[in-house]
Amino acid sequence: MDPLPASPSLLALAERLLAIRSTADRPDDLRRALELVLDVVGPGFTVERFESGGKPSALVYAGERRPHFRLILNAHLDVVPGADGQFRPRREGDRLIGRGTQDMKLSALVLASVFRDTAARLPFPVALQLVTDEEVGGRDGTLHQLEQGVTGSFVVIGEHSALRVVTESKGLCTVRLHAVGRAGHSAYQWLGDNALVKVMRAVEAVLDAYPVATREEWRTTVNVARISSGNEALNQVPADATAWLDVRFPPEDADFTGRDPDEIAAHVTALCPPGVTAAVDHVEPPHRAEPDNPDVVALRRAARAEGYSGDLLRKHGAADSRFYFQRGVDAVIFGVGGDGQHGPDEYADLTTVEPYRRALTAFLEGLGALPNA
Repeated sequence: MDPLPASPSLLALAERLLAIRSTADRPDDLRRALELVLDVVGPGFTVERFESGGKPSALVYAGERRPHFRLILNAHLDVVPGADGQFRPRREGDRLIGRGTQDMKLSALVLASVFRDTAARLPFPVALQLVTDEEVGGRDGTLHQLEQGVTGSFVVIGEHSALRVVTESKGLCTVRLHAVGRAGHSAYQWLGDNALVKVMRAVEAVLDAYPVATREEWRTTVNVARISSGNEALNQVPADATAWLDVRFPPEDADFTGRDPDEIAAHVTALCPPGVTAAVDHVEPPHRAEPDNPDVVALRRAARAEGYSGDLLRKHGAADSRFYFQRGVDAVIFGVGGDGQHGPDEYADLTTVEPYRRALTAFLEGLGALPNA
């Protein structure tokens, strides 16, 4: 790639990074995005490189040997697909518009620059963790690095939050409802057993238990993503049918949190009418960090010093923080402001960038060394 200018502005760097179409199906662009941010960090640090499932990631730190880190700064550089124009970032007043502006390339660049400017002089080990697969699950990036022995005591993930501190996010679970019936001629319904009708009734029963949310609520929600049948003839009673459900659940929901796939499947099956069974394809736990953790308190203080509330926030979507939560490590989300993530008008609020940088720097400089880390 072309060398960076001697003194590039953050905005110029952001425009270069945002122009890279770093979606899951473009491995070369994932690498380009990763290399650009590593170039921002510059020389003088150890760069450990990882790869899993074709997704590259890196861990950057001072010193020659990987320690247990007092703090890990985590950023993902992949984005969801978008129209061509979304990869041509533009400014409108205080908004930087384009795919990945809010989620989360701009925050990633700030994390990288703060790490570059502080890591070598801090009295404790800190790491910059750069991954390229968060939008498709995070298992080949953050999780893979943790499985390779990376450890830390506290984690700041630069997802968007407008300088609020996210200490809770929901878990996710993908469920299939399946029914088997008996094929027959549709003119003689009594000779068949319609599996599609069974599944539709099962979906209604599940939604009775978990109604579709019409406003923001901190509770379990179920999205009916798809219903299908192998039947292709209009004059035939369907003999099979399946519904796919996307379930998001908070840490407080004991029907999902801490349950294995078989237990969750039994719970959902019990909600369905006879003849329909549930199977769990995938389950990821929710995330929670202790609000009174001294590091959480310090980060909120740093945000307030910049004129922001530092309020605690809950997120309905899943994040890589869940992989740390599973290991007993407190992780929070703390990033710039903006809106429209994954949408056609995604933007970052440029007025939050410098306060974000200053808050992160003050937070890092205020942390004490972790004894025996």
